[in-house]
Amino acid sequence: MARYAMKFGGTSVGSPEAIAQVTAIVKDFLAEGHELAVVVSAMAGVTDLLLESAAAAAARDRATFLAINDAVRQKHDRVIEGLIESQQDRLLIDAEVEELLRSHLELCEAVVILGEVTPRISDALVSFGERLSSRVIAAVMRAQALPVRQLDSDAYIVTDNQFGDADPIWNETEARIVGQLQPQLDSDFTPIITGFIGATPDGTMTTLGRGGSDFSAAIFAAYLDCDELIIWTDVDGVMTTDPRLDERARVLPYVSYQEIGELAFYGAKVLHPKTVQPIINRGIPLRVRNTFNPNHQGTLVGARTQASATVIKAVTGIRDVSMLTVSGRGMLGVPGIAGRTFLASANAGANILMISQSSSEQSFCFTVVDPLAQAVKAAVETELQREIQHNNVDSVDVLSDIVIITVVGSGMRGTPGVAGRVFSLLGESRINVLAIAQGSSECSISFIVAEQDLEKAVGELHSLALETVENDRINGLGSPY
Repeated sequence: MARYAMKFGGTSVGSPEAIAQVTAIVKDFLAEGHELAVVVSAMAGVTDLLLESAAAAAARDRATFLAINDAVRQKHDRVIEGLIESQQDRLLIDAEVEELLRSHLELCEAVVILGEVTPRISDALVSFGERLSSRVIAAVMRAQALPVRQLDSDAYIVTDNQFGDADPIWNETEARIVGQLQPQLDSDFTPIITGFIGATPDGTMTTLGRGGSDFSAAIFAAYLDCDELIIWTDVDGVMTTDPRLDERARVLPYVSYQEIGELAFYGAKVLHPKTVQPIINRGIPLRVRNTFNPNHQGTLVGARTQASATVIKAVTGIRDVSMLTVSGRGMLGVPGIAGRTFLASANAGANILMISQSSSEQSFCFTVVDPLAQAVKAAVETELQREIQHNNVDSVDVLSDIVIITVVGSGMRGTPGVAGRVFSLLGESRINVLAIAQGSSECSISFIVAEQDLEKAVGELHSLALETVENDRINGLGSPY
């Protein structure tokens, strides 16, 4: 039998009915003799509520964070009342929930006194979502006589102190999972583990970034030497595009690690962008499946590039971005301007999504998320103040109301004419392309268009991805596994 790591997202554990479905899936896998490590997110909406409680506490608004605490309690109480019959079992889990919610209120009161929410306190506050859900889900499964035990991931995932988006310290994390969790897994019980959460070496709680439960599950899959990682979500798999942009979207039966990395980074919300990082070197396949349609086999993600009749597999779009352009005739041949610009952007807290430079070196542009655009502009202008004063740099301009569209497919590599076909389609549709970038991997082409052209551009390019899916079906091209 196989060993699986599984992750269930917020919508998969968002209601009593959803948690009953999760329990049924775990029960079926265990009945087949498989070993499981199950990672769970907070119930849908709870993380946002906890962030609101932090803001309310900083504003000394006790009424709001008390109401939020009660709302979180009610969400978990509905699960307990709906899925656990034994009064004794209910009392036991009620006591655990009550203790955590009391700790949440104590932390809110500390914020009231402090008058601000530090990143460290914010991580501690949002961690209650996963800590609550994992305990309630484990209690539900025990009520169904499943051999499960709840575990907190901060005991195993050791991170740096970059609160809000911590990175694992890999060697220490591996040592704890292999040395402490692996022996427990071999003793015939199934761990129900909090996603999203880690801790510094001194035990201070951290989080791995929004959506980090996927990343957590991949870490456990890697160091528990699992045969497969399954991400259970609310869609049937990785799709050719966002069905809200084009209703023709279809599930891709197979994509490579490289392709899923591009799709995750450029807007596909099925996976956290870091998910494949722990499993790629170990060759562990990943599968994306639908909690509410468990008979569908979903999308398999693996190491090899699959032969395909055409080259573009999927089209993604990122909204709410701005493009900054640094330009000036005096930039020609002046070393370091781009490097200093990107360092200034990083110091302003911005992640650069795309870069494009003219061959004349008289201008380059890059994109960041909208909320940080003006802060990045100010930081870059400060860094390049001398060059601006000497007219080597003419301006730092911000263009909003744009989107990044990315076409993805590993078959692009070495295939002539792909970019030509992409931009010919856009030209025929009278869509103006503002900037273009292609990475050295040749797995994707990204470009910027006006936000008003998003749906039209995606619709035209999605037709190419649909050709891939249909031609592969006709030619019998499936997973290389």
